[in-house]
Amino acid sequence: MVFARAPIPGAAKTRLIPLLGAEGAAALHSRLITRALTTARTTMPASLALWCTPDTTHPFLQSAAQQYAAVLQMQSGSDLGMRMGHAFAFTLQHADHVICIGADCPALTTQHLNDAAATLRAGNDAVFVPAEDGGYALVGLTRATPRLFADITWGSANVMAQTRERLLECSLRWHELETQWDIDRPEDYLRLQQSGLLNDATSPV
Repeated sequence: MVFARAPIPGAAKTRLIPLLGAEGAAALHSRLITRALTTARTTMPASLALWCTPDTTHPFLQSAAQQYAAVLQMQSGSDLGMRMGHAFAFTLQHADHVICIGADCPALTTQHLNDAAATLRAGNDAVFVPAEDGGYALVGLTRATPRLFADITWGSANVMAQTRERLLECSLRWHELETQWDIDRPEDYLRLQQSGLLNDATSPV
């Protein structure tokens, strides 16, 4: 699953608007969505879904879903936790394990996704790629656990720490892969430029 907000100017990558402008921030978001879909598709998953918010009507999302043979789904819930919980519960009805990534971490590669899948096949209930800002860039599950996403301070530096508390509370066996960095703030964009990933934003390196 790829979770993504529609690249609407003024509503996408809002913390980068002072640096890039509303149009520039939305354009960057579009490139990051494309990169996430490319990375996901390269792993040759059994199925690929693009879970969108606020809805599935944005032309870019429709075009991207068609290009990458992804099912277009609308996120449902009042916060990110409810939306992820719903998406996992829906998808795990038809799959042994599900991996979810966002569009904020262009450093994620096909190897990270393959390692996450291997971790779940090895018997773990969950797998995460923590992010340097305190959140996480990838989550994979073998069973729906709505409590895992409840009462989390989304967007804060405490997301991964609070998630570890939920994992313990739910008696889940989990593994964490190497911490990655994501794109939210102006300094992250500068890091992206220096990394070279921006030069080919659609290729999973």
